Amino acid sequence: MSINEELIAELLKDYQSPEDLLGKNGILKQLQKAVIEKALEAEMTHHLGYDKHQRTESKSENSRNGKSSKRLRTNSGQLDVQIPRDRHSEFEPQLVAKHQRSFSDFDDKIIALYARVLSTRDIQGHLKEIYDVEVSPELISHVTDAVLDEVNDWQSRPLGQLYPIVYLDALFVNVKEEGHVIKKAVYLALGVNLEGHKELLGLWIEKNEGARFWLGVINELKNRGVQDIFVACVDGLKGFTEAINAVFPKTDVQLCIVHMVRNSLRFVSSKDRRPVARDLKEIYRAATVEKAEKQLRVFAEKWDMKYPLVSKSWRSHWNNIIPFFAYPPEIRKAIYTTNAIESLNMSLRKVIKNKAAFPSDLALKKILFLAMENISKKWSMPIYHWGQAINQFAIMHPERMNLG
Repeated sequence: MSINEELIAELLKDYQSPEDLLGKNGILKQLQKAVIEKALEAEMTHHLGYDKHQRTESKSENSRNGKSSKRLRTNSGQLDVQIPRDRHSEFEPQLVAKHQRSFSDFDDKIIALYARVLSTRDIQGHLKEIYDVEVSPELISHVTDAVLDEVNDWQSRPLGQLYPIVYLDALFVNVKEEGHVIKKAVYLALGVNLEGHKELLGLWIEKNEGARFWLGVINELKNRGVQDIFVACVDGLKGFTEAINAVFPKTDVQLCIVHMVRNSLRFVSSKDRRPVARDLKEIYRAATVEKAEKQLRVFAEKWDMKYPLVSKSWRSHWNNIIPFFAYPPEIRKAIYTTNAIESLNMSLRKVIKNKAAFPSDLALKKILFLAMENISKKWSMPIYHWGQAINQFAIMHPERMNLG
């Protein structure tokens, strides 16, 4: 729909400067106010069934009863509008609903700023500078608290019956509790579904990472619909394998190769990290367990004089590493080349790195959820090598594939 040229000319007849058009009392502000109020009057006419000033047949019928003022936050600043009222208080405006204090996508702006881990004061300052709107801390809290309903719905949503690969990991974040700052574990369950797409199944916050809590997480996944997992990739936490197999006895528990390599390189000087990483690759990319064991011996002979803890760590975790070698190369590539959980953790750390401590678990959960929404938008393609991997899974577990 085009606007009449004569109307535009009439509106701009006294225009002399940008302030006349865009200022606090400029033409656009006045036009916005007039259009909103005109639309509300039309809504009232529709509600009552007769036009303004039209005489009703019965005095007992509902009628207009003046107006009330409301201040709205808009993208261009504050706007005072007049809301019509009816005598029976039955009118429910649609354009500006009862209790609505913002117009257009203003609340989305607050949430977007919050997702960048800005403080309440920073959000206030930004909105004042850009939109010339004064926003209270209570309002910011109220708007961002609305995210919690989405978090709860997301956290309790039904899941798929089968996830061929699930990564289970935790990252640690400072959170205030009872006047003290403590480090809490954020538990993450990242699944790869039958189509090869990454899907965060849930996140949980607890004081410490432990197998007992992980058991509760795994039980929750089952209660939400997961019936089978082919491979669970985990870190070296004691009791982790037993916790997973207590719920999913057929699942192969594989120590995350990326974790192993990363932890190994912690013991290595920066100048040696590249050659050490290259030699470690010879171990986990070996064709068989026997060849992997041989490569581990070769590695130890070469590096134990300088870094004895590296080969010792691999030997101590060997039983959780060798399930990897039972899988064909196509599945191995899908597991160790995706770097899925490490990539996720890195993205989340970028979001929270500048925050010394979060005021509460709820504040942390809101931020992580909003960050995950942004991160998951990039998960539009299947993980690398997925086509070959899922075919190999189907050959190895034909009866279990029926769940999908």
